[in-house]
Amino acid sequence: MERGEIPSDTVDDRADLVANAMAEQTRLSLEVEETDRLGELRRIAGADVAYEKYGERFFAAVVVLDAHTLEVVEIARHEGEHPFPYVPGLLSFRELPALLPCFEKLTSTIDLVVCDGNGRLHPRGFGVACHLGVALDVPTIGCAKNLLLGEVGPLAHERGAHSPIVVDGIERGSALRTRDGVKPVYVSIGHRVSLPSARTIVLRLARDYRLPETTRAADHEVNLWRRAALGLLA
Repeated sequence: MERGEIPSDTVDDRADLVANAMAEQTRLSLEVEETDRLGELRRIAGADVAYEKYGERFFAAVVVLDAHTLEVVEIARHEGEHPFPYVPGLLSFRELPALLPCFEKLTSTIDLVVCDGNGRLHPRGFGVACHLGVALDVPTIGCAKNLLLGEVGPLAHERGAHSPIVVDGIERGSALRTRDGVKPVYVSIGHRVSLPSARTIVLRLARDYRLPETTRAADHEVNLWRRAALGLLA
């Protein structure tokens, strides 16, 4: 049997799992709020999950930054085994069980979460940023490194330029240039943050690099931890 192939006796179970997850996304997508419900931003979190290359272990981390200085003020981690198979479009069912225990460990009050992934820019309008926002009942933004779907209009080369990402005639996100002439990031509503506000916040967080500091900090933490746990550090 080839690597990644599903045994024949589990195909029906997997199909039911996927169908149920898609139905849950469609149901929960109705709970997403697309207008600003932001108070004062004092603590902003980034969240990320790294995986064992040929195993079942995950390493999740939430890194909390001071919203003004962008200094790290708290880190929470969680390690475990995959609770859900990898299925395109269903990433949140794989990552939320890894991330939610991290948020439970935090002592800081989180005013906003910036996710390394999509929100409304998703086949069912309910990516990981939406799922996390609804589950935690906090404002969230999706900021993805790569374009999942949709058509992007012309985009100027200077920092701050943005262009709509259109899916089936509806604007679902923005391509946002965070550095002059550098590949954009793809911003979308997660929960309780409007798209214009999401762009403004991501641009402010992308102070020196293409990616926002929330994403950079969380990515650094999970990969350092994963390498240490798997004995990959020199």
